[in-house]
Amino acid sequence: MANTGSPNGFGELPETARVRRDALARLLPRLTIADRCTLEERFLRVRGDLRTYKIRLGSGNILMDPNDAYLCIVPRGAADQIFLPFEEEGGMLSIILSKAFLPAADTRVTDESITRRIRL
Repeated sequence: MANTGSPNGFGELPETARVRRDALARLLPRLTIADRCTLEERFLRVRGDLRTYKIRLGSGNILMDPNDAYLCIVPRGAADQIFLPFEEEGGMLSIILSKAFLPAADTRVTDESITRRIRL
């Protein structure tokens, strides 16, 4: 499915992302990080100890509050993803969920390239 949003991935959500948001609404209360997460129209907002992060439901891109700085977190590999039959875009729901756990525990991140961006 083509991305009908803006080139940076932060435009309107495609239908698959809306389905993803509905699935997240059912999954989030069951997660250990549920108290740190808020589901919004286009983002999963995750509260860390250092910052708050917005994960785009369409692209999986992460913005950090307060200035919407981009944070690049790359999933380790296909082995870390869970196949979900309704996901057409290579398991984006799995990617979003895996990305949510890292910023929820941002004080425990040890990767220097990530901590450098978080602490700017």
